[in-house]
Order: sequence, then C-alpha cells, then structure tokens
Amino acid sequence: METPLITLLPLVVLAYLSGSWLGALSVCRLAGVGDPRLAGSFNPGFSNVLRLHGRRLALATLLVDAAKGVPALALALLLGLPPWAQGVVGLAVLLGHSYPAWHRFRGGKAVASAFGVMLVLTPGVALVCAVLWALLAWRVRTAAVASLASAAAAPLASLWLAPDYVIVVIAFTLLVLGRHVLNIQRLGRGDEPPL
Repeated sequence: METPLITLLPLVVLAYLSGSWLGALSVCRLAGVGDPRLAGSFNPGFSNVLRLHGRRLALATLLVDAAKGVPALALALLLGLPPWAQGVVGLAVLLGHSYPAWHRFRGGKAVASAFGVMLVLTPGVALVCAVLWALLAWRVRTAAVASLASAAAAPLASLWLAPDYVIVVIAFTLLVLGRHVLNIQRLGRGDEPPL
C-alpha cells in the first residue's frame, strides 16, 4: 500500500510535537520539586525521577512519556498505514522526546517513550521488554543496564511476536542504544549511578 506524503507528514509533525513533551518536567513542576535535568543523571526521564523524587512521581513520568505518542500512532493505525509508515510516526515520537526543539534539543533517553510506542504497535514485544527491564532493574539496580538489555532484546522478540515490524523495532533500538552512549562509558568506568 502506498502512503502519500501528504498523509504521513502531518502525522510525523504531530508525533514529534507530542514526543517533545517531556513528562518528567511537567510532573516535577506540578509536584513543586526540582528539575531532574539539574541533578542525578541530569536526564529528564523515569529513572532519574525515581532516583531523585521517588516512585509516585516516577510512575507519573512513565505514564506521560509512554502515553504521549498514542494520538499520532492511533491515527496512523486508523488510516491503515503500513508497518514501515507506522514506524516512521513512532520514530518521530522518540526523536521528539530525545531532541525536543524547545529544550535546546536536550531530551531524554526514549526508553519509556519507546515502550509506549511499541505498546501500540507491537504490544507483545513491549510487554516482553518491560518484564525484562523490571527483572534486571530489580536484580542489578541499574537503570542503564536494564534499558540497554531490554532494547537489545526488542528486535529478537519482534522476530518472534511481530515479524512485520522487525525493521521498525531495530530503528527504535538503535536510537535508544545511541542515547545511552554516556551510560555505556560510565558503566565501563564503574560510576553509573544506581537506582
């Protein structure tokens, strides 16, 4: 099925804009606590909010970041776009979260956003990755290890559970892994902050 640019482009713009809403900033402002970009790992995401402000605000951050791409993705599904085009819309959500224009292109690591995107497009893969993330975070107490491992497992899970979306999931994985370069360096030095 051909996907006209006139259909895809507005969805990509909507996806980027919704993705660039950083849940951590809104949640922390509403709660009257410090900006997570100024402490901890300096990352506006679930793990840093958990580390700095506890489970309640971290869960709220996770919910916002996972849900914010749903409108654009729901439209892509409603319009019957093929998997690759749905993936482009999903990738725009992740790019918005990672590189938000109004925050000097300094955003989060896109783990929670990728979970939300995959929950819409490939729910089985998303759930496998979430269980793996939770188990590793519990055992090793390091968000970066859990995030890297679950991102790396996503393409393998998609081969089994959502083969039409393998290329899409690989693109998401590469973005998430790329956003964790500093974490990988800190893990190598042994100074990655624990949860």
